[in-house]
Amino acid sequence: MNSVIQVENLGKSFGTTRALDGVDLAVRRGTVLGLLGPNGSGKTTTVRVLATLLRPDSGRARVLGHDVVAEPEAVRARIGLTGQYAAVDEALSGTDNLVLVARLLGLPRREARLRAAELIARFGLAAAAGRRVRTYSGGMRRRLDLAVSLVGRPDVLFLDEPTTGLDPRHRNEVWDEVRALAVDGTTVLLTTQYLEEAEQLADDLVVLDHGRVIAAGTPAALKAEVGGQRLHVRPLHPTDLPAVTALVAGLIPGAAPAADAAGELTVAVPDPGLLVRVADRLDAAGLPVAELGLRLPSLDDVFLTLTGRPAADASEEAA
Repeated sequence: MNSVIQVENLGKSFGTTRALDGVDLAVRRGTVLGLLGPNGSGKTTTVRVLATLLRPDSGRARVLGHDVVAEPEAVRARIGLTGQYAAVDEALSGTDNLVLVARLLGLPRREARLRAAELIARFGLAAAAGRRVRTYSGGMRRRLDLAVSLVGRPDVLFLDEPTTGLDPRHRNEVWDEVRALAVDGTTVLLTTQYLEEAEQLADDLVVLDHGRVIAAGTPAALKAEVGGQRLHVRPLHPTDLPAVTALVAGLIPGAAPAADAAGELTVAVPDPGLLVRVADRLDAAGLPVAELGLRLPSLDDVFLTLTGRPAADASEEAA
């Protein structure tokens, strides 16, 4: 496998907290790897080690063939990093931010301005290029932050929860840019706690929980491992959820129906014919539903199967 990032048995502790507990992963050249997990799962620590910002306690990590501990300068010369929050100077304009970074990277003044103009155009910031960044929207700052990380034309880009705090429109703008980077041949390691984001962007996934890898593979492969169909029931009246849960559990021996924050019940079903039986029993019990149906497994189902809790609940718990 042509891996540009290779991590073996990576360990890192902060006091008594074991942030990374034997992490293994590999990222194929020219792909997007989604590092998925709730807050506190070890995603950011992994990125900081790979970006040479943290020294691991144990294990080994190589980026583009360079050891992150023994050859940090060689790694830094070929990577870009965008953290969870935009790291741009709000007192400068968008163009000046890019020129500043280009000059710090050693580009001559004329080449730095040309590179800044190129990135301003690519990220759709021409209309605001001369404005101070403090006047930018959250989505514009995020796009500028991505542009800054690309000034040095990195072969590998680390994106640590790049859409945290963005509304759906600005999140989609960032997604479009990540897709374009992958098409251009940049290898991307993307951390996220959003299952939809992982589904939209990642060629491969590594799922972390409590500093350990609990699953790895393509999104399709992870769904196939979970297997089967899922029965989804959302009572019309939220107060009926306990009664609906008991009814469904009674029809599927050994099943453990789980409800999300929106009051939707989900359970794996061995027989699609159970849909009709559940509908009949709910009707007989006088329990109206807003939604009832069968679906193929989602990444949320994968996370629920692997951890025993929905991803949304895990994120809230760890926050």
